[in-house]
Amino acid sequence: MAGFNRVFLMGNLTRDPELRYVPSGAPVATFGLAVNRTFVTQHGDKKDEVCFVRVVVFGKQAESCSQYLTKGRLVFIEGRLQYRAWEQDGQKRSTLDIVADRVQFLGGPAGKHGSDTEEMPEPTKEAFVEDAPAENSKPEEDAPF
Repeated sequence: MAGFNRVFLMGNLTRDPELRYVPSGAPVATFGLAVNRTFVTQHGDKKDEVCFVRVVVFGKQAESCSQYLTKGRLVFIEGRLQYRAWEQDGQKRSTLDIVADRVQFLGGPAGKHGSDTEEMPEPTKEAFVEDAPAENSKPEEDAPF
């Protein structure tokens, strides 16, 4: 049975990236992404819809995201969907995350007032290097992102 799991999203960060390190020492960054969609209803009304997703980034790219990205920044994400389930305090929990293989920083940094005009040093080339874990590697099961 064949399968294809690829996601391409462009949106704005809903919060600053959170960087942490798994027990093996590998860096992991997580952040929220808001993806907007505008459409016209059957009655001709223009309507906006927002989809909020959680993004997980590994390796050097995680460190670059933590260093250069802030809430409101526009990014393009290429990655895959990953479903995880665990038990916490006797309750079953689950989440569907985007595991990013590539994060492209778009526009300028979001300023204090959401402006994209402030100067910021450009991220190094490593920020765009595909740096995801191997398909067989799994994050720590007992510690949800």
